[in-house]
Amino acid sequence: MKLPLGLVVLFLTLRAATGAAEAPHPISLWPAQVPGDVVSLPPEVDTTTAGGDLIAGRRVIRLGNVSAPTITIYRPDPAKDTGASVLVCPGGGYYILAMDLEGTEVCEWLNSIGVTGILLKYRVPVGAGKHPPVAPLQDAQRALSLVRHQAKEWGLDPHRIGVLGFSAGGNLAAKLSNNHTTRTYPLVDAADQVDCRPDFCVLIYTGGLTVKSENDRIAPELSISAANTPPTFLAMTEDDGVRVESALFYYLALKNAKIPAELHLYPNGGHGYGLRRTAATVTTWPDRVTDWMSASGWLKPGK
Repeated sequence: MKLPLGLVVLFLTLRAATGAAEAPHPISLWPAQVPGDVVSLPPEVDTTTAGGDLIAGRRVIRLGNVSAPTITIYRPDPAKDTGASVLVCPGGGYYILAMDLEGTEVCEWLNSIGVTGILLKYRVPVGAGKHPPVAPLQDAQRALSLVRHQAKEWGLDPHRIGVLGFSAGGNLAAKLSNNHTTRTYPLVDAADQVDCRPDFCVLIYTGGLTVKSENDRIAPELSISAANTPPTFLAMTEDDGVRVESALFYYLALKNAKIPAELHLYPNGGHGYGLRRTAATVTTWPDRVTDWMSASGWLKPGK
């Protein structure tokens, strides 16, 4: 069930006041119709079949036919709440969303380090006959603005709101980090008057950051500059099928623009592991992100 924004604000306010845990409630991103053409898709469904690939021995929820985008807020224990928050963008090739592997499980980890996880369910699939390619970025811009607009009511620091994405969700996080001065949709309400630039960005096995056929130049939609792009963390493996050059050249562009950045490159581990621990060293990336966020001050209340 998706609740109106005002009712969710009341729930979160009561939770902050009482310290009582509330079950997360999805919040509709758009107060009325989503921007752009109305797309008629079948109902949302987990597309994973009985013989679907397992990750670390467990199944994955692969949610398809998403037409009603939402955010769901996962709050940490009040005793360890830092006030920082992160918008989490699951991957899935812009076709489905890996909602547990790269969504709810990530929010739970963020909670463990005192960070509010805000799970973005953006519109998929995109492409011919489906949602327009700009739909995910519209949802991400709206989500970041909405969180910042409601930060005071939700007990969040409006200056410590990051974005974290995996695979296609990482591509979306990079697009949001470099496309926030101009809206990709007509302004809807007061929330859209608020800045949608993330304060920091975490990209995990992200593809599409460069153009392979053009000597891996940065993708044209990613306008990297010191004034535009937030501090960024990247993690990837050399044997990743979406090409490690994506992370390498993006990091180099950040470095050349004098943007604080950290890159962790691992020899193996492939793609799509989320944060489920295996023997592959790359699955320790959450520890490295925690170190980076701590050293950068994002985990220190009142930064």
